[in-house]
Amino acid sequence: MKNKSLDICMAVLGIVLLVIFGASAYVTGHTQVMESKKVGSISEISIPEVPEVTTDRLNGVVSAAEWESHYPDIYASYMKNAENTGHGGMRISYVETDPDIQVIYDGMGFSFDYTEAIGHNFTLNDIAETTRPHKLANCLTCKTPDMTAMVNAMGKGVYSMDFDEMYAQVSEPVSCYNCHGNTPGTMVITHDYMADAMNDEIAASRVSGSVVSCAQCHIEYYFDPATKATSVPYDSLDNLDPDSILAFYNKMGFVDFTNKNTGVGMIKVQHPEFETFMGEGSVHKGMYTCADCHMGVSYNEKGDPYANHFLSSPLENEALLKDTCSMCHADLPAQVKAIQEEITGREKQISAMLVEINTKLAAAIDSGSLSEDVINQIKSLDRDAQFYWDFVYVENAEGAHNSALSRQCLDKAEALAKQALALLG
Repeated sequence: MKNKSLDICMAVLGIVLLVIFGASAYVTGHTQVMESKKVGSISEISIPEVPEVTTDRLNGVVSAAEWESHYPDIYASYMKNAENTGHGGMRISYVETDPDIQVIYDGMGFSFDYTEAIGHNFTLNDIAETTRPHKLANCLTCKTPDMTAMVNAMGKGVYSMDFDEMYAQVSEPVSCYNCHGNTPGTMVITHDYMADAMNDEIAASRVSGSVVSCAQCHIEYYFDPATKATSVPYDSLDNLDPDSILAFYNKMGFVDFTNKNTGVGMIKVQHPEFETFMGEGSVHKGMYTCADCHMGVSYNEKGDPYANHFLSSPLENEALLKDTCSMCHADLPAQVKAIQEEITGREKQISAMLVEINTKLAAAIDSGSLSEDVINQIKSLDRDAQFYWDFVYVENAEGAHNSALSRQCLDKAEALAKQALALLG
């Protein structure tokens, strides 16, 4: 089972959505702290005036450490993410726990190197140590704010720079700038592709700034074949559903990798937490934000509230479970466990079908036992079935964010796989 800590990048100190690259900025007032200092959500925390901080760091990104003296409680909670190093310091290898991906992803790096996520403090270490190849700077898109600032200053050409050239210029892992720019207390869309995808009407009325901020990295994306720029396969909330995304990719003939065994041009879904959370069937969208569930409010020694930047599963937050989740859920941990066990079981069932398709399709191609038209039909079914399966498999909540959508995707994957197997005989 994949990582359930859901280390989602977020921070919300009153909702301020500043959209760069021509989009408009939106600000809504925050609620003043009650006299008792007890607050119900992060959006109720009173925000101190943002100090002026200058930096001599390359690319002008104010580092997390440079904000420490101004926000010591928040900084300490952010640094606590360094404790997230996997299970007892050992990271789960999905290549070992889910060996079907060695066949399903054959032709790309995830077939031999795919491990569970750890704390955001390690994003640069992570990409430096992986054995997956990375030729271009676009691999660093969600690993460091230093590159994001360069894209904002120099344009999309930064994405196609040499990886090693870019890596030599970065030093800050995911931190304050990713969600706030250099203006703590506001939510900022720092990633150009997210600004392109969210127009002003949608951003202002249908999704909160904190959700969009997290979505900048917890999203389905692709590298544009021509420019190599990180891009998203939709331009509004109205077409970020799996069906529309697949139609987008199929219309443009997009291929992430070609399976070595079958020659099928495949789509490799990334980590569509945003699309899943905002999708049809989501119970909590519009009610809660990413920060409400994965950050929460903490209190310092003086009893003052602050936005906790230690990113964790809501199942690990006893106060949240007691004060918020229990209003609707008698036993949320048990409910989530049941959903995740169900979804994981179906994933394994369908991945076995995808492996069977792969084996039989390769044999049919080698033997010439099926016509070219039938082979092409099976290839199309295989590509689409894997997409729907992957949309669930790589989404870190394992069904908990939107069990209805997860089931729908797996139903479609299974139906498509059965069609392919029927043609293979």
